[in-house]
Amino acid sequence: MALMVGVSGVRGLVGQTLTPELVCGFAQAYGTMLKGGRVVLARDSRPSGEMYGAAAAAGLLSAGCDVTRLGIAMTPTVGYAIRTGGFKGGMSITASHNPAQWNGLKFLDNEGLAPDPAIAAEIKTIYDNRAFNTARSGFSPMVIDDQAGQRHAHAVKKLIEVDLAPLKGAKVVLDCVNGAGGVVTPTFLRELRLDVDVMNGEPNGLFAHEPEPIESNLRTVADRVRAVGAAVGFCQDPDADRLALIDEKGAFIGEEYTLALSTWSVLSRNPGPVAANLSTSRLIDAIAEKYCVTVTRTPVGEANVARAMIREKCVVGGEGNGGVIDPRVCLVRDSLSAMSLTLQLMAQTGQSVSELVAALPRFAMIKQKFECPREKIQVAATAVAQKFANERVNQSDGTRVDFAEGWVHLRASNTEPIVRIMAEAEDDKVAHALIERVHAAAGL
Repeated sequence: MALMVGVSGVRGLVGQTLTPELVCGFAQAYGTMLKGGRVVLARDSRPSGEMYGAAAAAGLLSAGCDVTRLGIAMTPTVGYAIRTGGFKGGMSITASHNPAQWNGLKFLDNEGLAPDPAIAAEIKTIYDNRAFNTARSGFSPMVIDDQAGQRHAHAVKKLIEVDLAPLKGAKVVLDCVNGAGGVVTPTFLRELRLDVDVMNGEPNGLFAHEPEPIESNLRTVADRVRAVGAAVGFCQDPDADRLALIDEKGAFIGEEYTLALSTWSVLSRNPGPVAANLSTSRLIDAIAEKYCVTVTRTPVGEANVARAMIREKCVVGGEGNGGVIDPRVCLVRDSLSAMSLTLQLMAQTGQSVSELVAALPRFAMIKQKFECPREKIQVAATAVAQKFANERVNQSDGTRVDFAEGWVHLRASNTEPIVRIMAEAEDDKVAHALIERVHAAAGL
């Protein structure tokens, strides 16, 4: 049974590898690492979240923390609340895009981003050694804050720099997958004077389809966009940190375009450095080149991207899985920021989503994943690096090889017990050929 523990937090199968006792222990370990203080606690909409939230609260309180509970809230809302409220850290009970049988814990530091690997390792060491701080007195009652989502949405709206009047009354299809996004996103979009057609908007965790926002899971949403004549389809994952886009023709345009269009939107008004992970499309490089700015590449994981953004003073960044980070709002991938930036680009240019996509370079990207023991993945990554040592190789996260005709990235997932292989080239045939070369070298 899978239990994932790493820089992305803890994820496991509900009632199997992820138990209330384990959640309580990790929360107490996190509170011990913080040495107490004010901490935010939230959850996505999964039905098991109430149980795990109670366990996490107990662990944090026992470590001497003062807990503020946000209830069901988007992960970027948690990051925003920490950053603006002077909290020492926070936790979200979520398994993000993982299927319904999963849940997990996501830790955030006092800047509202995932802790670096050294801190993540310290939390695990405290847990493994049961080296907990156990408070005996001085407990404070938990504080309930049910307005954090509204404050987050208001902050995103305040940063809108383009007159959205050309989009007034435009139809937008919003799929919240019955996740945390349903709490505030419909109102957020309606306050932008859009005509919002909400699908799966009840935040009850009963996912209407597989929750990862990829094409195969969003066909009903694409059908709705076509049927109602919407200008765009916005598709969130359960904790609403990722966003996939469907154009006005009902075509899924690929989660890579979420970051691409958001980056274009930002750079058109405020050129500056950009950060993205090693698995993100070269679309970002093409847009950055147009505005004469640099792109910093990082290992996969929003914390890696966010830390690079801080270091390089980036104006925007994110990951090609539909994750956009606007550092003016928070240092977590944020679907509300991605929606806002996309809408601003549409209003600013007067172009439809399909026209915006057509204006960008065309690359073919293939993403494959399959189960593989983690110990075999590192062996495979090393074998690939050795096989293609004469090419440009990056081993900061698995192995990425840049060939003349494209690139391939092989790495272990941070959130699932799988290996991912991604390739990008000028067309599908070349991308498939690159994958086959790397797959053969990996020996998997």
